[in-house]
Amino acid sequence: MGIASGIVLFMVIWFMTFLCVLPIRIQTQGEAGTTVPGTHHGSPEQHHLKKKFVITTAIAFVLWAIAATIILSGWITVRDIDYFERMGPRGEETGV
Repeated sequence: MGIASGIVLFMVIWFMTFLCVLPIRIQTQGEAGTTVPGTHHGSPEQHHLKKKFVITTAIAFVLWAIAATIILSGWITVRDIDYFERMGPRGEETGV
């Protein structure tokens, strides 16, 4: 795995984690009873984005480290998930 693919993998994991963390512990304006005129009742009262960015980064780094270790060590390869054997038989390398 190169540097660019490692960064792309981290960013994909980070955004997926962020979308999972974003709705946690959110209180809407409708629940708080303080709806600002012109906004929806489902708008957040307090979003705590700084805290969620830090939590997301920590979780994403741990998940990225696990994924990078698996990829770099070769514990799981593309051939391991080739259920339809489209890559050909194992051990057969072509010089093309």
